[in-house]
Amino acid sequence: MRIAISAAGAGPDAPAEERFGRCAWFVIFDEHGNVQESIANTARSSAEGAGVKSTQLLLRNNIDVVLTGRVGPKAMHAMLNGGVVVYTGVAATVNETLEKYLNGQMKPLAVPNARQHAGDTRSERLAT
Repeated sequence: MRIAISAAGAGPDAPAEERFGRCAWFVIFDEHGNVQESIANTARSSAEGAGVKSTQLLLRNNIDVVLTGRVGPKAMHAMLNGGVVVYTGVAATVNETLEKYLNGQMKPLAVPNARQHAGDTRSERLAT
């Protein structure tokens, strides 16, 4: 099993990121909590479809579980169709988020918990 955590930086000590599609990095762990790699989220600067493109990136990297904060409808649909289980409720850092997950303190997400976005607009950046 491979677990991806949305992050503001590479590595387990980086701040965890609430935003799924616009996070800078995904830090990847195995089911035992061992760091495997950090993947730059090349979809984050997409004019539109960042969530779906981020999902495609994770599916290409055989991710089974995503730990994040907010997921929009299209990304959520793509992850569910791809067999990815999504958990919400990130902590301050990637390591702390992983610990929450491993201790059963994160909730699985079955429906989107963010509105659909249309690109990375100025008002959206100010709101997050």
